[in-house]
Amino acid sequence: MDFPFLEKLKIWKKKAEQEEEGPPLVWFETSATVSRRFQFEPNGQLSVTLVGDSRPLYHRIVDSFLNKFFPSGYPYSVNEGYLRYTQFRALQHTASAALSVLSTQSLLFAAGLRPTPAQATAVSWVLKDGMQHLGNIICSKLGARMDSEPKRWRILADVLYDLGTGLEVLSPLCPQFFLEMAGIGNLAKGMSIVASRATRLPIYSSFAKEGNLSDLFARGEAISTLFNVVGIGIGIQLASTVCASMQGKLVVGPLLSIIHIYSVSEEMRATPVNTLNPQRTAMIVADFLKAGSVSSPADLRYREDLLFPRRLIEDAGNVRVGRDLHKVIKPSRLLESKQVFPGEKFILNGDNRCIDMVLEQDAIGKDALRGWLVASYAVQIGKSSHELSTSTLLQAYEKMNEVFPAFIKELQCKGWHTDRFLDGSGCRFAL
Repeated sequence: MDFPFLEKLKIWKKKAEQEEEGPPLVWFETSATVSRRFQFEPNGQLSVTLVGDSRPLYHRIVDSFLNKFFPSGYPYSVNEGYLRYTQFRALQHTASAALSVLSTQSLLFAAGLRPTPAQATAVSWVLKDGMQHLGNIICSKLGARMDSEPKRWRILADVLYDLGTGLEVLSPLCPQFFLEMAGIGNLAKGMSIVASRATRLPIYSSFAKEGNLSDLFARGEAISTLFNVVGIGIGIQLASTVCASMQGKLVVGPLLSIIHIYSVSEEMRATPVNTLNPQRTAMIVADFLKAGSVSSPADLRYREDLLFPRRLIEDAGNVRVGRDLHKVIKPSRLLESKQVFPGEKFILNGDNRCIDMVLEQDAIGKDALRGWLVASYAVQIGKSSHELSTSTLLQAYEKMNEVFPAFIKELQCKGWHTDRFLDGSGCRFAL
């Protein structure tokens, strides 16, 4: 047997396979002081390696911090707004941790103890973890609403946390009600922790750009931990000096709370959530009807109403989603209304002032968008009449079918997820 020939055949085959695969995509970017090597890994992620660096020490420290606490490939691997979100997240955790130390010190004073700042820091973890389980039970039925409005619930979670902390700080003023104030305060904080954890994943998902959700999550939690430690250090220092007296706590506590709530509000405003819910769908439809173009998640993030997300938007047809079916339409007209749009997974009923849309149980984002466009066009066509006639709805339906293919394509290109419609705990039907 000619074994050398077989070996040569294997080598030729290996070379041919390497030629077919082609060289890895690698390039270098060089500025006046820094040279970096960029390469796409086999899994599609962008890898960045520092080749040469003649910058001052300060700039190198900042770059080292970004490499350790920001996702790989930053800023190319995340969506717009991540830096601002992270800046205010750091400030939020710092203020929250400092406030937590002060509140725990107050609780122990109210109980008749005289703790050191270090003791207050240790006990705060025990109190917080002890009430988390009860808060979990109370919040267990709110998960769907948190999926629909993660930014709103994230803010509410921090408001709850500060209310609980406020009760703890005030407990020395009412030592006879120590157990009541401590119990209610820690219950609020426990609910807050559950709500903030439940909304964490949707918020991180909105920044993921290259399937790097795990990397984003890990780096984000690292930043949270780092600034929690910083906040605890600040809290210990305040508890030893300015806030050693009750008067000091009554001044510093509200200031820390204001910083905390402001920071989390700015975090949420910077977050470009890309899932469809009633408010974002209404804003997308309104912009499309006015300008003929689709807004991206980054375009809408600062326009979202985080306090009253269910308000009706006139330019989008004043569509209301999620009411009980029996309140929207009479049972005798149900089949008739369903036959107006055969094959569709929505029912519309109402007038020019407000149109109710009820979705089928398995309806997705595309179905909600189709129904919303029909309702908006129907309001435009039937402005002169108060009632929406069948002929008006059919005209609107034809108009929707004309624009929908281009509309949905542009929507997906802008990064919107159309495979789900998150209407919270809204009612749906099945026939």
